[in-house]
Amino acid sequence: MTDKTNKILPKPPWIKVQISQNHEYKRLAGILRKNGLNTVCDEALCPNKCECWKHGRATIMILGRTCTRNCHFCNVEPTKGKTVDKDEPFRTASAIKEIGLHDVVITSVTRDDLPDGGAGLWAETIRR
Repeated sequence: MTDKTNKILPKPPWIKVQISQNHEYKRLAGILRKNGLNTVCDEALCPNKCECWKHGRATIMILGRTCTRNCHFCNVEPTKGKTVDKDEPFRTASAIKEIGLHDVVITSVTRDDLPDGGAGLWAETIRR
């Protein structure tokens, strides 16, 4: 935003995000890292990551960290497809249990390269 002289004005206080990495943020980050899990928070460069993580909330992203599509609105890295990690459902369940979540949001990258589009891994993740 600029004024009449094209001088850049400071952002109003209500639009500024306070970035803080409290104990809960660090605990959640450690659990996700230890289990080798991806989050849409990281891969899509979500500006609200600190706010959610410090309250113990994250959106786990299964089927890898790269997507077979290249949507212009998304920051997830596009690729031709990679092998599916068959152990990911187990690690996802372990992390969810360790974090102590009652409600979980799981999303996934698009896997047009897989015959079932990743449905098998989704089903196994839900069963766990």
